[in-house]
Amino acid sequence: MNASIIDPLQGDFPEVIEEYLELEHGIMKCIAFNRRGTLLAAGCNDGSCVIWDFLTRGVAKELRDSECSSPITSICWSKCGNRILVSAADKSLSLWDVLSGKRIRRIVLQQTPLQARLHPGSSKLCLACPLSCTPMIIDLNTEDTTFLKVSVSEKSSGPNPAARNKTSDGSTSFTPTAACFSKYGNLVYVGNSKGEILVIDSKDGEVRGMVPISGGSVVKSIVFSRNGQYLLTNSNDRVIRIYENLLPPKDEVRALDELNKNLSDLNGVEKLKATGSRCLTLFREFQDAITKVHWKAPCFSGDGEWVVGGSASKGEHKIYIWDRAGHLVKILEGPKEALIDLAWHPVRPIVVSVSLNGIVFIWAKDYTENWSAFAPDFKELEENEEYVEREDEFDLNPETEKPKGSDVNENEEVDIMTVEKDPNFSDSDMSQEELCFLPVSPIPDVHEQQDKFLESSSKVVDSNNSGSPFSEEAVTNEHMMNHASSPVEDDAMGTRIKRKRKPSEKVLELQAEKVKKPLKSSKSSRTKTKSLVDENADNDFYYDELSDE
Repeated sequence: MNASIIDPLQGDFPEVIEEYLELEHGIMKCIAFNRRGTLLAAGCNDGSCVIWDFLTRGVAKELRDSECSSPITSICWSKCGNRILVSAADKSLSLWDVLSGKRIRRIVLQQTPLQARLHPGSSKLCLACPLSCTPMIIDLNTEDTTFLKVSVSEKSSGPNPAARNKTSDGSTSFTPTAACFSKYGNLVYVGNSKGEILVIDSKDGEVRGMVPISGGSVVKSIVFSRNGQYLLTNSNDRVIRIYENLLPPKDEVRALDELNKNLSDLNGVEKLKATGSRCLTLFREFQDAITKVHWKAPCFSGDGEWVVGGSASKGEHKIYIWDRAGHLVKILEGPKEALIDLAWHPVRPIVVSVSLNGIVFIWAKDYTENWSAFAPDFKELEENEEYVEREDEFDLNPETEKPKGSDVNENEEVDIMTVEKDPNFSDSDMSQEELCFLPVSPIPDVHEQQDKFLESSSKVVDSNNSGSPFSEEAVTNEHMMNHASSPVEDDAMGTRIKRKRKPSEKVLELQAEKVKKPLKSSKSSRTKTKSLVDENADNDFYYDELSDE
C-alpha cells in the first residue's frame, strides 16, 4: 500500500468482505501467507495443501501426498518461500518444495503435532508442539530431536509435569503447550499450563528466563510480531496480552549472558524471574469485558500497529481489531459460521479468515471513490445537467510558450533487473533467492483444441481408407465434396454465414474497369461478362453482384 494516499482519518484496517475462496473438493482448515503476501497456502481436511495466487485469486499449485489423508493441523512457509512445512493429524511432518511440488521429507512423531514452525534462518530445523508432549526442535535431515522444558518448578517431577493437570475425577489430562521462535531463531518462547513464559536457548535447550503471567492461566497460543519487537499471548482467562521485547533482536544470547553475570547473587527460580523481567515487559491487555469471549488465532498486522483476534464462540464469525494503544476500533461480522483460523496480510490491510465449512473469506478496506482528488476543478453531480459551452471554449490558441524539455537523459540505459528493497521488510537482502510467484502453464483456447481434434479425426479417416491417403479415389472424393459444398455453410454455432473467397486477378481487373466505365446493358456486354464469370466460377462475390443486376 502507498501510505501517502491513505486518508489519515480512516484506519488502515479491513472493513468488509471483498471476496471468498472455495474449493470444489475439500475443506480448508488452516492458512498462511508467504513472506511477501503474494501466495496463500491452505491446508485441507483430506491431507492436501492448496497454494493460491493471491493477486489473481486462482489456484497456483496443489501439494498432495498419497501417504497422508488426515486433516492438516498447521502450515508454515520458509523465509525465502521455497519450502512449506505441513503438520497433519496422522502425527506426520512433511516438508515440501514449492516450485517442483515434490515432497522432500516426511517424519512421523509419537504425538499429533498441533503446530509446527520452521526456523527463521534454516529450513532444516523446525519447532513442533504436539498434543500431549513437550515442544521439540527437530532436525528434518537427521531426525535428531531436542525436547524443551516446560517448567522450572522445584517441585516438578517426571518428563512433562507442567503439561499434566488433574481433573475432578482424579484422572490426569494433558494440556497442549504453545511455543514460537524469536525473530532470528536464537531463542524459543514457551507458554506453559502454569501461566508462565519460558525463554529457552534454541541451541542447547537451556532455560534462560521466566516471565509469570498474571492470573496463572494456561497459555493457548504465542506469536511474535514481524519486526520482533512485540510478543502476543492468548491465555485461557480470555485475555490477549502484548509484551514488549527488551532484548536486541540479533544479540539476544549475548545480552542474556550479560544479565546472568549481573545477577550472579541470585539462584534458581528467582534468578530466572529477574532475567525474564528484563527480557519482556507487559505492554497492553485486550479483552471483551461484556461478552467475555474466548479468542481464536490472534495475531499482529504486518506493521505491528494493529492486533486482531477472532471469536471462538460457535455459530458466529466475528473478528475484533484493536490498535496498539488498546482501543477497539472495529468488529467485523461475517456469516453465521464458526471461525477456525485467521491471518493478516504481511503488507496490505487485508485479513483472511477460515470458516468451519472450509470457505476462506477475504476482508479488505472499503474505499470510497473521491473523484475530486484526480482533478481540482472536478464537480460531482447529483443528476444530469445540460452543459452550455462558451463561445471560445474550443478555439485553437497559439502556443505562447514553448514547452520546456525534460531533464531525463533518453540515451541512458534503464536498469530493469535490480530489485529495490521493500521498506516494509528490514531484512530483504537474503542470501537465497526468494520465491514470490509460481509459474502457470497456459491453457489452450477452445478453437485450438477443436483444430487438434479435427486433425486427429482426419488421420483416423485416412487410415481407414483402403488405399493411400493420397490415392486417386481419396482425391476424387475430396474434389466431389468441394464441388457439392454450397457457398453458404453452417458454422459451429448453428448459424448460416456466407463463405468469402479471394477474387482472381481477372475479376479485379474487371472491377477496376467497371469503376472507370459502367457496364452497358447490351447483349454483347452481358455475353462477355458471362464468359468471364465462367472462367472465374469460384468467385461467389462477383457472381452475386451479376445476379443482382
